[in-house]
Amino acid sequence: MATSIDTRRSAAAVLGEDLSAAVYAAMQRIANYRTYRRTVNELSQLSTHDLADLGLHRSEILRVAHETVYGHRS
Repeated sequence: MATSIDTRRSAAAVLGEDLSAAVYAAMQRIANYRTYRRTVNELSQLSTHDLADLGLHRSEILRVAHETVYGHRS
C-alpha cells in the first residue's frame, strides 16, 4: 500500500513565513544599530587617558564599536 504526503503549503503560509523572517531581520538590524550607536557614544565620552587605559585611541572608536556589534571585518 502506497501512501503520499502532501508537502505543498499555501501561498499565504509561505508569504507569512517570508514576511515574518523579514520583520525579524529588520528588527535585528535596528537592535544591532542601536547597540553600535550606544557603544560609539559611550566610548566617545571617555577621556583620552581612559581610552589609552583600554588600549584604544580615539580614532579607533568607530572600528571597535563596529567589530563589537557586527564582528570582525574581513
